[in-house]
Amino acid sequence: MAEFTFGMIKPDAVIAKNSGPIIKMLEDDGFNIVRMRKGVLSVDTAEQFYAVHKDKPFFKELVEFVTSGPVIIMALHRDDAIKRLRELMGATNPADAADGTVRKLYGTSIGSNAVHGSDAPETAIIELELFFPELGTDGLKVEF
Repeated sequence: MAEFTFGMIKPDAVIAKNSGPIIKMLEDDGFNIVRMRKGVLSVDTAEQFYAVHKDKPFFKELVEFVTSGPVIIMALHRDDAIKRLRELMGATNPADAADGTVRKLYGTSIGSNAVHGSDAPETAIIELELFFPELGTDGLKVEF
């Protein structure tokens, strides 16, 4: 079933100039990039984005990292988008990621792991609404 998901190329991969190859991997895997923007997240936006982790000891570190440089945020669409993006990204720790995955190729540590992708439909809606409110949440309609 075709669905939307949210993807982010994190500062470590953008600064290392790996965003082009990562975007190519997404497109080669059948993802349609519906929306894409590059910029530096504000602390407020980063705190909203990582709100699910606000009570965890690594919350401050997550916010500092994701605001440390430019990111590329994307609204992605394809069949089984959430599941497929998770597979393409690989394990959170690049050392554990399968060969050929984004994190194995471009991640350098569990903290600097190149990319983020929504882990569930509910999360995708929250993340897409935060960054791409124009898509709406009523079926995520796309207008060009």
